[in-house]
Amino acid sequence: MNPVSVFKCLADDTRLRSLLLIASEGELCVCELMCALNQSQPKISRHLAQLRNCELLRDERRGQWVYYRLAPDLPSWVTEVLQQTLSGNTGFIQPNQQALNEMQDRPSGANNCC
Repeated sequence: MNPVSVFKCLADDTRLRSLLLIASEGELCVCELMCALNQSQPKISRHLAQLRNCELLRDERRGQWVYYRLAPDLPSWVTEVLQQTLSGNTGFIQPNQQALNEMQDRPSGANNCC
């Protein structure tokens, strides 16, 4: 995995927040990220597609929604960067985590969103 590609992919605020939220939660669907980041579905989906193209995420379709998780074959240095970023910057995604926790009718993985 090319470090330049990884860091270019993480250079966008929406992509970085999305990836950190997914790393923190284990798995999120598009509607959860829409709520957490207060962004439209097309914008979230476009950023997630870029993260997937950078081989940072894997997706799984369940009904009309797509769920995202970290790619299981990430190099250890990428996983370490994400974990260090999460632990060293807890306030960075705290508002997004709060919005996610306050989400009405939040799906439970196997269920469809919203």
